[in-house]
Amino acid sequence: MRKIREFTKEILLLIIALFFLSPIYIIIVNSFKDRQELYENALAFPKNFSFKYYFEAMEKMNFLNALGNSLYITIISVGIIVVLSSMTAWMLARTNNKLSKFIFMTFIATMLIPFQTLMMPLMQLMSSITNILHIPMFNTREGLIFMHVGFSSSISVFLYHGFVKSIPFTLEEAATIDGASKFGVFWRIIFPMLKPITVTVLILNVINIWNDYLLPSLTLTDKGLRTIPLSTFYFFGEFTIKWNLAMAGLMLTIIPVVIFYVLAQRHIIKGIGEGAVK
Repeated sequence: MRKIREFTKEILLLIIALFFLSPIYIIIVNSFKDRQELYENALAFPKNFSFKYYFEAMEKMNFLNALGNSLYITIISVGIIVVLSSMTAWMLARTNNKLSKFIFMTFIATMLIPFQTLMMPLMQLMSSITNILHIPMFNTREGLIFMHVGFSSSISVFLYHGFVKSIPFTLEEAATIDGASKFGVFWRIIFPMLKPITVTVLILNVINIWNDYLLPSLTLTDKGLRTIPLSTFYFFGEFTIKWNLAMAGLMLTIIPVVIFYVLAQRHIIKGIGEGAVK
């Protein structure tokens, strides 16, 4: 009976895994088909495996330009998030007063607010900044980076805060006695010890920012500034949808972040476990 239960459990897990992987399978096989073959049977293997539609999708999407925009926005945003969030979490964790607790709880509270409820107030605020301070917030990659940093800082501060609390304060005291400044204590002692949670913060924010469609669609109107998710929208017209090219475009969107995730995924559980739980 025990072997039967284990076998049943394995079969059930296999079925669940296949269910979750089925959308990936559909995208892959249909990215090699023409429209007629796709409509005949979306689940069947393609008759001929050709990268023709990938090259066509890259041309229609202006893929290299979109890839450059996505890389620029993602790398700069994540870099700023890591630096500011780690420093903020360190100061909040080491400052034991009501103000620091209030600020930390404010970060936690903002994690509970859906972005959709903030879209219109955000656009009005960014418009006011543009009009009053004459700082362009719309249709610029820097304006989008500014917004990504704001929206992604809460979860990052939360993860860093839990991890910093697990680091003995005596290390900082020893460094201070040796003559290290606050800046030196953080960058020479604390930040190197934050490596596990930093990798987790990197992974979560890279995936979130790379795949984001809604915020760039609200702020970027120039075709030359489109990110990869925005470029895939080209295949979804008002009256027709080029499904085969859309599938190829979606694969081109997924591949970079999947590669990054596979290379760094072993750090996710470790980082979250050591940061959020402690």
